[in-house]
Amino acid sequence: MLFDKFSARSLQLANRTVMAPMTRSRATPQHTPDALMATYYGQRASAGLIITEGTSPSADGLGYPRIPGLYDAAQADAWKATTAAVHAQGGKIFVQLMHCGRVAHVANLPAGAEVLGPGTAVCPGEMFTDTQGPQPHSPPRAMTEADIAKVVQAYVASAQLALDAGFDGVELHGANGYLIEQFLNPIVNLRTDAYGGSIEGRNRLALEIAQGTVKAIGRDRVGIRLSPYGVFNGTGEFPEVRTQYLALTQALSALGLLYLHLVDHSAMGAPPVPADFKLELRAAFDGLFILSGGFDRASAEQALLDKRGDLIAFGRPFLANPDLVARMRKDAALNAPDMATFYVPGAKGYTDYPALAA
Repeated sequence: MLFDKFSARSLQLANRTVMAPMTRSRATPQHTPDALMATYYGQRASAGLIITEGTSPSADGLGYPRIPGLYDAAQADAWKATTAAVHAQGGKIFVQLMHCGRVAHVANLPAGAEVLGPGTAVCPGEMFTDTQGPQPHSPPRAMTEADIAKVVQAYVASAQLALDAGFDGVELHGANGYLIEQFLNPIVNLRTDAYGGSIEGRNRLALEIAQGTVKAIGRDRVGIRLSPYGVFNGTGEFPEVRTQYLALTQALSALGLLYLHLVDHSAMGAPPVPADFKLELRAAFDGLFILSGGFDRASAEQALLDKRGDLIAFGRPFLANPDLVARMRKDAALNAPDMATFYVPGAKGYTDYPALAA
């Protein structure tokens, strides 16, 4: 099943594998995609669907050094080389829109941009900067309702630019402790206005962004990534987690989103998403269900046979194996990922992993 063609709604995929979004920090210091990125994604176009690294819909959302943006026409034009490289080989590619929110340092932001969050609490831990090395996260400014409206519009405008750039759709990054999840999680979101204080309030930003992007580019071009039980960037489990994420999933389903991409990082040491809850979310979502987290060929095939998901996402295996699909078909050995080169500039550990033919 994993290698069978798959069609649903707007998607006609060569197989059921998904290249998961992975930060690679290879954009220019000005956050513009370049030719090296086009090569990287083009090498991996045998995936059924590629989801790009997190790409900011606004200057305020950049957070990290050398992550790409998609908030002006020049960036959209620069992304065209990547989408063309993937489409030339029959692949499909969605851009993941990620506003970092409070997971940021001012040294990584362009002039005039600022660190924003649902409140003023600083994200724990440190962030790398090209100019100052590792630094504690910068204090965020608590967003006003006007700021929130501006962020929603930024996602909408970025989604429209994504189509101009040739992407097949967008994935809203509602996981891993970035801005959307900062609002979803009551450990971070201590607001008492319409965007906090209750399940409905905490879900509001995610749903407004989803509704806006669906209206702008169509429901068949919008997916979302969620990580209930995630612990990245100061998030964590909370008493209402199941009730809240079930309500969120039902509301996203009503909006008609193309897919829900569920993250389970237990393979990397995070708490697991309970198996029965995954099934509950799948039943509540009337769209495609993408499973992510520690899969290999055998476990992916079994998940598809058990109908636990429609598509299976692979992260680090795709990072280190541009021809992952061919390798899995043949049960060939996989290249090991070089963690030292995950986030550094240049081709090493990025476009130089060998394919089987090499």
